[in-house]
Order: sequence, then structure tokens, then C-alpha cells
Amino acid sequence: MTNYNLVATTNESTVVAEYTEYYQTHARYQTEADLEREFIALLVAQGYERLPLRDEAALVANLRSQLARLNDYSFSDSEWQRFYATCIANPNEGITDKTRKIQTDHIQVLQRDDGSSKNILLIDKKHIHNNRLQVINQYSKSAGTHQNRYDVTILVNGLPLIHAELKRRGVAIREAFNQIKRYQRDSFWAASGLFQYVQLFIISNGTRTKYYSNTTRVSHIKEATASAHAQSKKTSNSFEFTSFWADATNKQIMDLMDVTRTLLTKHTILNVLTKYCVYTSEELLLVMRPYQIAATERILSRIDVAHNYKQSGTRQAGGYIWHTTGSGKTLTSFKTAQLAAALPHIDKVLFVVDRKDLDYQTMREYDRFQQGAANSNSSTRVLQQQLENDNARIIITTIQKLDSFVNTRAQHPVYQKKVVIIFDECHRSQFGLMHAKIVKAFKHYYLFGFTGTPIFAENAPSGRSTIPTTTTQTFGDRLHAYTIVDAISDQNVLPFKVDFANTIKSKADIVDKQVSAIDTERALADPARISAVVGYILTHFAQKTLRNTHYTVQGQRLAGFNSILAATFIPVAMQYYNELKKQQADRTDPLTVAIIFSYNANESEVEDSLPEEQFDTDKLPPSARDFLTSAISDYNGMFKTNFDTSADRFQNYYKDISMRMKNRQIDLLVVVNMFLTGFDATTLNTLWVDKNLRQHGLIQAFSRTNRILNAVKTFGNIVCFRDLQQATEDAIALFGNKEASSIVLLKDYAAYYHGYTEDGKQYPGYAELIARLEASFPINQHIVGESAQNEFIMLFGMILRQKNILRTFDEFVGNEILTERDMQNYQSMYIDLYQDRAKPTVGERESIIDDVVFEIELIRQVEITIDYILNLVKKFQATKNQDSDVRGAIEKAISASIQLRSKKELIDSFIATVNTSTDIPSAWPLFVEAEMARELTQLIATGALQDAPTRQLLEYAFRDGTLKTSGTDFDSILPPMSRFSGMRETKKQRVVDLLSAFFEKYAGVVRTTP
Repeated sequence: MTNYNLVATTNESTVVAEYTEYYQTHARYQTEADLEREFIALLVAQGYERLPLRDEAALVANLRSQLARLNDYSFSDSEWQRFYATCIANPNEGITDKTRKIQTDHIQVLQRDDGSSKNILLIDKKHIHNNRLQVINQYSKSAGTHQNRYDVTILVNGLPLIHAELKRRGVAIREAFNQIKRYQRDSFWAASGLFQYVQLFIISNGTRTKYYSNTTRVSHIKEATASAHAQSKKTSNSFEFTSFWADATNKQIMDLMDVTRTLLTKHTILNVLTKYCVYTSEELLLVMRPYQIAATERILSRIDVAHNYKQSGTRQAGGYIWHTTGSGKTLTSFKTAQLAAALPHIDKVLFVVDRKDLDYQTMREYDRFQQGAANSNSSTRVLQQQLENDNARIIITTIQKLDSFVNTRAQHPVYQKKVVIIFDECHRSQFGLMHAKIVKAFKHYYLFGFTGTPIFAENAPSGRSTIPTTTTQTFGDRLHAYTIVDAISDQNVLPFKVDFANTIKSKADIVDKQVSAIDTERALADPARISAVVGYILTHFAQKTLRNTHYTVQGQRLAGFNSILAATFIPVAMQYYNELKKQQADRTDPLTVAIIFSYNANESEVEDSLPEEQFDTDKLPPSARDFLTSAISDYNGMFKTNFDTSADRFQNYYKDISMRMKNRQIDLLVVVNMFLTGFDATTLNTLWVDKNLRQHGLIQAFSRTNRILNAVKTFGNIVCFRDLQQATEDAIALFGNKEASSIVLLKDYAAYYHGYTEDGKQYPGYAELIARLEASFPINQHIVGESAQNEFIMLFGMILRQKNILRTFDEFVGNEILTERDMQNYQSMYIDLYQDRAKPTVGERESIIDDVVFEIELIRQVEITIDYILNLVKKFQATKNQDSDVRGAIEKAISASIQLRSKKELIDSFIATVNTSTDIPSAWPLFVEAEMARELTQLIATGALQDAPTRQLLEYAFRDGTLKTSGTDFDSILPPMSRFSGMRETKKQRVVDLLSAFFEKYAGVVRTTP
């Protein structure tokens, strides 16, 4: 029988196997209108119907006829009015409700005139080519706060489900993204709100084209205002989550015409809309990326071919997916399991994970994608019940429970069923050990593995074991690959910045961090070296983790990132923990440090495959277990918990650490192997390495740091206390390619400071950018004209981005060029322009802020603190409030801070009360509390608000760091108002404005709650 390697795909595949660009550039200038005409012409050639619709009446009439055609039903006028008002254009429904309607509730119920009911499909997901695609352009929306004219909209059965916004070639694609944000603010919600049905947005300047889901731009809409049409809070990182389309080889397809020939073919776009979107329990729409879709379809194709050729239970019925760490393997595996479970010839889908992954990550992720989509099990007995339950189609289990089931139930009927078995992180050693048992027990299996770091011959375990060692030997052919090079090129994960800070050569230079380490564990575990390493960590912690920066995650304002310290052996980890406690004993602001480890029988000096620690503390040496008990006691004291080293409580200790690491409540976690594989925390940016990692163990450990979060986090920070340079280069070459280092690793300090050339293009360095700034925009000189202002905004944004990278290099200290005062002056000018353009004004002026990119997230991360201001106030006090230079410094510092500008009136009022005898640190909080109490009483009276509910709402706001202006809690503070009054929304918005101004003024400075 021929072995079918399903790398080739058919025309029915969603992602084309390999794409060659068709589009030929033309010498003549192409206007935006030319681009639009060419785009529409190609859509029509591909089977789209073009409609000359320009207003809502025509749009609604077409929608009625399209739904009638799809459902083979003729609506009476009264039936249509009833159905449209309740099921299509319900005024109480917004973007999330309409997205749910398309993704999960696409069958709506029509109440017919005769009293009976009929199911009406909005979109046919079973037979996708029953859906009709139409294209309209220059649709005018006069309702709303401003009149807008949309470029190109694709209708599916009459509903606008895809919208494309175009810019002419040469214009930044970000402007198209910003224009869609304006539509969200100004008009998508207006009239019947049909454009809130848009599921997918496409932005293009012809040369570059990207796509993203509707909730990319409104993921924080609940944190905005209660008004359905109010502008949502800006999320500066939302553009980072837009994606390029690609072929199955991961080659990006950028030109609009090429994207039209691939993503926008009828088969592909309908597949994406109906099959490869996931609407999560958090009400976010996730559109799968091309490599995720390609991998899913490769597995499904392999299952179908193996079934047709009766190959189940053989190597031909399996394969593996190589998708790099951080690329979204859980989403891919979920969709694969969901679609495989729906195949008529498949009885069960087993998703097999390691024990800790089930309890603390995978099940929660599966539940996020679809509540109740999968069943997890708490014991082997429960696993057996689920395997015997025909309704339990997808089962998540641990490798340990599956191993126990196979060992103790040799004759179970499930072994005769058609079972798809998917292994997560299949590079782990246990999966190789389990393979022989599974292929012996299950007679009709389809076996697949997902891994970010496959086992090749080069990194396979040594020895004479008969158990298959490479991933190919264990699972079969590689069905799809998406390497770390692909992911970094697509900006789906971050590159690494690796520092080598080795700490000893001999006893004489034990504290010299610039010399090489000797290769003996005894010397490396020397207490003096451990002390030197800890000293280095504490000295550089704030710099490496950007602890003096600020950003917001899920409404919480956080300072910097957190880190993991990886030690070779348990005794060394214990030394590090004790030394960290010792050196921090006298610090007023000690780092929050935790430690976790468990017994591992196979500790090795060189870690190419990180051993799996199985929560086994009973086998620890008494000294190690006693130490762990003491460390957990420290942890209990910090966080008011009650864990210990007993089996159940130790697992809960692991779970609690996982949660607190993700919430950035732990600054530094000391580990041996735990948390170095499979753990994802976007707030983690630094790995301190005192461990001889190599090959896939190195990539796995490094990859804990490179999850995308925001504009502040630009790379994963690796600090090596051993000579891992060659090991790093070898690992990157193995899992990327020989040229991968230039993509995976950040460039050196000189490149960012002095500039560099890459692919024939010159990139200016920090020094050159500062020289341009000082020459073109002298401090305090007014920038005249919109063109000059845009140039300044772009230049200063480049400086902020470059400085954000450079500040983690030791060499940058003292080489900032601009003084602190000059930087504040420029920052103040930058914020002035931002706030000036953000003001709601009339006409075209309103669009200006969306046509330039402000790096406000990078401005916020260098916020001047209130303590900095109070120290200046103390200096002013020492001069008997006479020194104009100090007073000017206070003004400049406040102007350079977005956060403190809202508190200027408060700070000025406080300065007016200060005299030579005032105790500044004690007087400030008392002053703030008194002012807040007075102003809150006045605010409640002005707004006629309910007293107790208003105070409670603000108490929660100051506690959580965000003001919630939607929901029942907010409604409870409002004065009685008629719901039928047209002024209700206006009055409600006025209350929002009052509370928002109050919250901004006191957030971050108030010590007590109202």
C-alpha cells in the first residue's frame, strides 16, 4: 500500500499549499479609487455579485431577499418586520450579541403569522456554498455622530460580515486600521446597527494586507462606557494582533490582489467564517491563523485517507504538527478535536496532556474556547465512564490516567473503537514510553502529536532503548511546520535578548561577572559564587524586568514584569533561595520570592530534555523536604494561604504559584525544572539561567519569556550565568535554520545605539535619532503646521521605541544623551500634541489623531511618580517656596506625565498649603483624603446620584484600578430617569464624564477608599 504524505493539498483546502504571486506591479500611479475598482473586479471574477447599494433601505431590502432565498421561504411584510426587529436589528444587542448570533446562534426562530414557528438560517454552516456572497462599495452612513462612507463590504446572505478598508499604495496600513476604529466610534452602531455584524476586517494599502476579527478592536468595550455607541478605550496593542494571510509553507501573502485570490476565494472565506472561527466564553472572536488552519486540515485529511484505506491502527494513521512554543497550539488542537469528533467514522477523541497541564492550563483553555466542549477526568474510574459514554465525544485526560487505564483494563471494548488520540507537547519523554502501550492496546487508533520542539536524530536521547526516540518514529510524518523563525517573522512571539553574565574563573575573581565559568558543579555551587549571582540579580532586577515602567493588563496597573531563576539541582536552588532572603533582609522593598521543586530521579548536568517533575515530594531527601516545607511556610505568610508538601496541597501550591505568576504577584520564582515547559505568562519577561541547557530544553525554557503582551514588552530577556552561547546558537539552528539567529536573537547594543544595515536598508540608531530631534525641534520651540507636527510625532515615537530596547543594556546607563529635564520637555510636547488631537472637535479635525501613531503605551511606562513630585515639593519647601527653578521643575514633570496631568490641580492646591514646618510625606495623603471626601460629596449632589451605591462603585474602582461604567452596579447609582426619554443617554453620559474625571484625578494617589 502506498504511504500517502499529505503535504500536497487539493483545491478544497482552505489554505493553499504553496502560492506564487500573480500580481504584477505597474509603473503608473495607482489611486485609492483605482485600487478599489481593481479589488472589486477581481471579487466579481471569482463569483461575487456586485450590488449598487448606497443606503440602509436598500441594504435591508436585499437582506430580506437573500434570507428568503437561503431558507426557501417568502416572508410576509408583518413577518419580516417582526423578525427583523427582534432577531436581526434588536436595539438592545451590540457587537458581542451579533457575533454570537453568527458564530453559535445562526439559526433564529421566526414567529409566523399563523402562530407557528420556523427556523431561519442566517448562514448555512453545513453546506457552505449555499451561502451567497455579494460586494458593495462606498456605502454611506449618514446616521451617527459623523457621516461616513465605507470602502468595500462583503455581504454574506445580505449581512455585512466582512469589511475592507483601503488606502493607496505608499500610505501606512495603520491608517486603514485607525479609520475602522473611527467607524466603530462614529457610525457602525447607528440606525439598525447592521455593520455590527462584521466578523472580519481587512486593511490594505495594496502592497500590504492584513486581517483581524471584530473583537480585536473592541476587546475592551466593556471597560468603556455604558453607551452602546461610545468610543471604546484605546488599546495600543490591538494592531499587533492583526495578521497576514499565508500559504501552507508560511510564506506571507501581502498584496491585496494576491490576498483576494487566496483568502477571499468563496470556498476559503466561507470556510474561515463557518469553520475556523472560535467565539470564546469571554465573548472574543478568534479567527484562526493560516498555519493553524493548515495543520488542522492536514490532520483531518490524514484521518480520512487512513479511514478510506483501512489504515487505522498503523503508522499511516498518524503524524505530528511542529508549531513553535507560543504559536497557539491549544487553539489548533481544540479545533482539530472538535472537527474530528464530528466525523461520522470517529467514535472518540482523546486529548492527552501531562498531569499539571490538565489541571492548570489546557482544560481552562478548552473551556474558554467552548464551555462544556470537553470532559476532563479526576480519576481512572471517571476516565473509564467517559470512554463508555457515547455522548462524551471529546475527552481530556492525563498521560498518567491513560497509562493506568491501559495497564489495568486490558480487554476494554473501547480498544475496538475508532479513536483519535492527540498528544500535547509530544516531545516529552513519557509520550515515547506510552507509545508502545497505546499501539498495542488500541486497535483502530489515529495518533497525532503537537510539539514546539520535535525530537530529531540530532537531539534524540542516547542509549540502546528499543522505544522509538524521534518524534517521527513515534508519531509518523510531519504534517505541518511553523517554526520559531516563522512566528517571530509574523510577530506572533517575541525575539530573545541573551546576556552572558558568567561569574567565576577562579577564587580570585569570583565576583567578576565578565569572566568565564569553569565547568565543575562544585565550583559553580560555591557559596561565594551564589552570593555574587544573587547580587547581580538584585542589582539588575529593576533594569531587566523594566520595574520602573507601568502598563495595564485587564484593568490592573502593573509595574514592570517578573522572572524565573532556573538552577541545575535542588541543593543549588535551595542555596539561591536562602541567599535571596539573606541579601534582602535589610531592604525596605524586597522582591517577592517563591521556590518550587519536587523529586526527579534523573537529574542531569546538561539539560536537553527538561525532566517532568510529578509533584512527588515523598521521595525527596529529608533535608530537601524540610527546606520546601519552610519555604512554603514563607509563602503562606506572604499570601495568607495554607499549603504544605502533602500530595494534594502541594499540587494546589503549584496551581497558586501559576496564578500569581500570571498576575505578576511574584517577582522571582526559583525552580529546577518546573515552569520551564508549558507555562505561559505574558507578564514574564526574564529568565535567569544557572543551568546547562541545550537543544529543545533550551528553546523550551527560553520560550517562557517571549509571549506578546504590549508595546513595552519587545523581547524575552535571558540572562545566562553559564557559557551557553554555542548551545544557544546550536538550538536556534536546529529548530529554525542556520541563519535563524539574526531573527530569533536581538541585535547587540551598538546596532540599536549607532544604527545598522539589514537587507540593504539602513536603520538609524538612537544617537542619530536624538541628533535629528535636537536639530529639527529645539526644546520649547513651537512646532508650526500639521506636517511638522506629524514629523515630530513620528521621530519621537521612534526614539521611545529605541530607548525601550536600549534601557535593558548595561552600556546604556550614562549614555542617554538627553538629560532627564530635556526628556521631560520633549515628552511634554509629545503629550500636548496627543491631547490636542484627541479633543472632540468638528469636521475633519477629529480624524487627525487616528492618522498618526502615538506611542502612548511607551509614554505611560516611564510615568513620573507622585513620590518624585513630592521630593521636588520638599526641595521647594526648603527654599521657603521661593525657588522658581524648583517650581518650574515641578510644572515640567507634571506636564511630562499623562497620569499626573489630571492631578495638577490637586498638586498645586497642596503646594499652596505647604509651609516650612509641613511634614510632606504625612501631609500629602491626609490632604488627598480630605479633598476627595469634599469633592465626592459635591459630585454626588451635582449629579443627583445615589449616595451609598456611588461610594461603593468608586471603592471597587480604586481597589481594582479601573472604573466600570456599565452593568447593574453603575445603573444603581443613577437618579430616576424615564427609559423612554431621549435624554436618558445624554444624562447617563454626563454622569460617566463626572465620575471618570474624579477617578482619573485620585487614582494612584488615594490611600483609602471613599
